[in-house]
Amino acid sequence: MSFEMLELGRQDIFVLGAIGAVVLLLLLLVVSFLSRPRVFCQYLKHMTGIELKPAQVKRKFREKGRGGVRDLLMDLLIKEDLADPDRVVTPDSEPDLSVFE
Repeated sequence: MSFEMLELGRQDIFVLGAIGAVVLLLLLLVVSFLSRPRVFCQYLKHMTGIELKPAQVKRKFREKGRGGVRDLLMDLLIKEDLADPDRVVTPDSEPDLSVFE
């Protein structure tokens, strides 16, 4: 088989380009789904200072789904708040705006 005999018309080139674009978009979709735990952990560290490993998030999501990850996050936030003895939060307390200074 010789490549010289392979003639591509305009329609063929368009179809190959469309297939290439679809493959590229599918690859980006797969990469974005695989990187969700890592991005979540980076966001959590940046916003709250709580460090998690992506493997923990994957495991919790596999075990209990989205609600399990939410519960894990809430537990960690509560533990972080209780670890600071100077911070007492009641329904009547003023919001802590020191993080914005």
